[in-house]
Parts: sequence; C-alpha cells; structure tokens
Amino acid sequence: MMKNSEKPMNVLVTCPPMLGMIDSFQPLFEQHGMIVTAPKVVQTLSVEELIELVPQHHGWIIGDDPATRAVFEAGKAGQLKAAVKWGIGVDNVDFAACKELGIPITNTPNMFGAEVADIAMGYVIALARDTFAIDRAVRAGGWPKPRGISLAGKTVALVGFGDIGKSAAKRLLAADMQVIAYDPFAAPSTHEAPELSAVQRAAWPQRLEEADFILVTCALTDSSRHLVNAETLAQAKPGVRMINVGRGPVIDEAALEAALRVGQVHSAALDVFEVEPLPADSYLRQHPRCVFGSHNASNTADAVARTSEIAIDKLAEFLMGSQVG
Repeated sequence: MMKNSEKPMNVLVTCPPMLGMIDSFQPLFEQHGMIVTAPKVVQTLSVEELIELVPQHHGWIIGDDPATRAVFEAGKAGQLKAAVKWGIGVDNVDFAACKELGIPITNTPNMFGAEVADIAMGYVIALARDTFAIDRAVRAGGWPKPRGISLAGKTVALVGFGDIGKSAAKRLLAADMQVIAYDPFAAPSTHEAPELSAVQRAAWPQRLEEADFILVTCALTDSSRHLVNAETLAQAKPGVRMINVGRGPVIDEAALEAALRVGQVHSAALDVFEVEPLPADSYLRQHPRCVFGSHNASNTADAVARTSEIAIDKLAEFLMGSQVG
C-alpha cells in the first residue's frame, strides 16, 4: 500500500479482457497507489501507439500487444519501471530486452487451463455435430439434419500438454475419446494425475494418421511456428477436424486453406489466427465448415478477475521499491 510520502504511480493497461472489467479493479489499484490509464483496445495497440503511451507510465499491464525492444527502450527513456504480461502467452513480449534494460517483468502462468479447455471441448463438439452450420441454416429459415460423428472412440492429436492441454485431455477422456499428446517440453511423469494416465504420448507428427481431430493448445515458440503445415496435414487422416486455441501462427493458414479446399481437412474451429483480427479477405471466412472465435477463449468473468488481481499485485511488488518522481 502507498505511503503518504509517496506519489501515485501511473499504470497503463492494454489487455482487452481486463479493460472490459476495469472499474471492478479500481479499488485494488487505489489500494496500491496506482492511477490507471485504460485506452480503448480492440485486440492490440500498434508499436507507434505504445511508443507514445508507455513512457508516460511507471507500470504497464500488457495484453497481446507488440511489446518490442523499441517499445521498452522508449519506456526506459521515460518513466517505465516495471511490467506484467497479463495471462500466459509471452511470444509477443521481448523479455530479453527487458532484462538488458533492467525492467522487471513477469507473466501470470497457469491461469486459464480450465477456461480455454472448455472452449476447446465446445469446438470439438461443434465440429463433430455441425452445430454451427445448423445454427446458421435455422436462422436463415432452414431445418437441416446433418449427420455428425460420435465422440466416443475417436482419436485426438493434442498439440501441447501444458496446463491447457492437460485440462483439455481430462475433458476429452471423459467423452471416451483417445488422446495422443505431443509436447517435447512435458516429459511423461510418474506423478501425472491419475485421470490422465490414459493419455498416450508421441513425437510430432508420429501417428497423426490415426487422429480424427487435431487440437492445438501449445504456446508459440520458434519450434512451434507452422508446426501444422502442408507436410503434416498431408500425413493426417483424410477428413481430419482442426481446432486451434493456442496461438495462430502454430498453424500455417495457407496450408490449412489448401487442405480445406480439397477436403483433407473436413472443418476447422479457430479462436486464434496468424493475423488478428482475421483479415476481411481471408478465404477462411468463406469456407462453410469453419467456425471462429476472437482470441477470447480465456475470457470469463472469473478468470479475468483472478488473473487481473494477480497482475496488479505483481506489478505493485515490482514498483514498491521504486522511487517514483
């Protein structure tokens, strides 16, 4: 809590889910002696906007913005003392630049496993039963009866076996599905939760021809960029259903479009994209068997409140020892 002798700290928030509930966090900001700037953000601010805004603030709670070296250098030349990346994904943040510039920074890991897994499971069901297509047709006056597929006994290639992947696996196994997990950074453990004991492990893209669904939950790294590409899609079972709740660039969208055109991929449910928002001229918009999210899988009132409170507390800890003046 701010001492009487201390001046208020200016904090910039650029994370849309947090901004959507910003009024509810005002008491916690005030408790820590913070004055909040809450700009209107659809998905991200531009580098140019950030270079103008960030230096005016002592702290920054980052969304999916391009938090580049240039932005942090501008911040360091101004008032910026510390930052927190809201959420779990960090591919948009230059942590190395922060370290070199002496700007304390962290993220809020393991926050959204259940929430994102819920959306992933919803997409699995939607693609299995064409629920989105039925909705569109009924709204247009139709009454379609598409023949779907049952979940029980189907196989899911689960790309990423971290917090989100494990939460998704629990839901998939509960639906009597087979799960093959791919994650070089999550080695099989003797301490794995008993409910995950049925998960099989493989090295990507082994056994991809067995999968009825490919579900991407992994983070974006140099090794995961375009992990799903023309070559791997060609190895997949014809008519595979694709779901991405991880990061857009894990999937090569040009390859996905080509596979959708010829039916190698039956349908796709995408919460994230290579370019966000999804460009108006994207072929994916025109494909009748695609369903879209808006990079919103983690956005529940409960998860946003939990994560935002942690982000504010972490930022306050960083700033507490700083002499702001």
